[in-house]
Amino acid sequence: MDVFKRNINNIFFIFILSHLIIWTLVPSLTNKNLPLDTIEALAWGSNLDWGFIKHPPMSAFFTEVFFQIFGAQDWAYYLLSQIFVIIAFYYVFKLANEILNNLLLSLISVLLLESIYFYNFTTPEFNVNVCQLPFWSIVVYLSWKIFDQKTINVKDCIFLGLFGALGFLSKYLFLYLLFSIALLFFLFIFYNKKKKFDFKYLISIEVFIVLLVPHLLWLSDNDYVTVRYGLERTGLDSYDLLNHIKFPFIFLLKQLILLIPFFVLTRLLIKKIKFKINLKDRKLLFLLFINIIPIVLMLITSVITGSKIRTMWMTPFYLPFGILFVYIFKSQVNLKKLNSFLYGFIFLFFLSPILYSYISINQADKRTDYPGKEIAMKVQYTWDQQFNNPINVVMGNEWNAGNLSYHLLSRPSWIGFIDQNKINDLKEYMCVDDICVGFK
Repeated sequence: MDVFKRNINNIFFIFILSHLIIWTLVPSLTNKNLPLDTIEALAWGSNLDWGFIKHPPMSAFFTEVFFQIFGAQDWAYYLLSQIFVIIAFYYVFKLANEILNNLLLSLISVLLLESIYFYNFTTPEFNVNVCQLPFWSIVVYLSWKIFDQKTINVKDCIFLGLFGALGFLSKYLFLYLLFSIALLFFLFIFYNKKKKFDFKYLISIEVFIVLLVPHLLWLSDNDYVTVRYGLERTGLDSYDLLNHIKFPFIFLLKQLILLIPFFVLTRLLIKKIKFKINLKDRKLLFLLFINIIPIVLMLITSVITGSKIRTMWMTPFYLPFGILFVYIFKSQVNLKKLNSFLYGFIFLFFLSPILYSYISINQADKRTDYPGKEIAMKVQYTWDQQFNNPINVVMGNEWNAGNLSYHLLSRPSWIGFIDQNKINDLKEYMCVDDICVGFK
């Protein structure tokens, strides 16, 4: 039994290490420039604050940490993304083992995630969606520990509040998970009274709120700019009654389409689709609340507000999906079909990086083909012909100015869009097209 357990654990670590190496190397070798969202995060990170015009601060914070360590090395930010992905996979594996009590099924529940393109094809672009992944899986894991234990561990409550806050400070949509978990505890404590209320639960809320205070103050001082940006992205500014039907339908259709490989891979493992839903099963209820309720809440949001839910917003929502399906169909899992499942998994595991490489090499009009280094060299040369001081600030949009901030050796701070008042504050400056660089 110990040998079997050790072998499964080894296979899991080989899997996540392979995932990390492949998805760090492939974009590093095929892309000429970092993706848009990563450059934006680096631009914000050059002038760290408690929030930015589009998002809360965590994606900028982590990219800046890596910049301080590795500098302008593109591979480092692809590595950063994959570290976040495999941490998420690790906690999904830990949660699966506690719920399924079967290492092989736990491994399968993680391998199934490779069929969802959120966890492979889109991961080279480190952004707020990828930034949520480890915090999402850790919060789910800690919530299960607190939910399952009779004696509440204060440390678990503190960490739940901490990682919940880090998830929220990555992207506000993290609230959909937190609300679903709170709803589960409310149901078990106050409705069916299967759990007793413990004041230790409040520790999580207190830690969560305290850690959000600096960002909330920043929001107030900056006219809630990130909230307004999020609302604009939903399309609420172009209201149409038909949107309350059209956008929810499109949302559901897209979710079903992107999950087709997941359903196919799951079907390769089970004898026949046959299951019973026992709503008295605590494990099943927990899995339903962390998997289905957040998606339902997103759908309800779209129905009520008529908002457009963008597909990439759903990136972290499916992390525990493998556990849910394996748990529901565990009595139907046919280990004799394990080879078929593994062939399907291997096919998808290598198909994604092959497709990514093909697109990256053969399509020449992508953001990742932008000649960021070359432009930075030309700007630096032109600047050196006129001035002796180093460039320490850049102005312009996050993409063009952000690339300069990243590629210039002096690592100038991005201070926002071009503004005459900001230009007047500079001792020396130079503007080219929609970018200004200067010495402050």
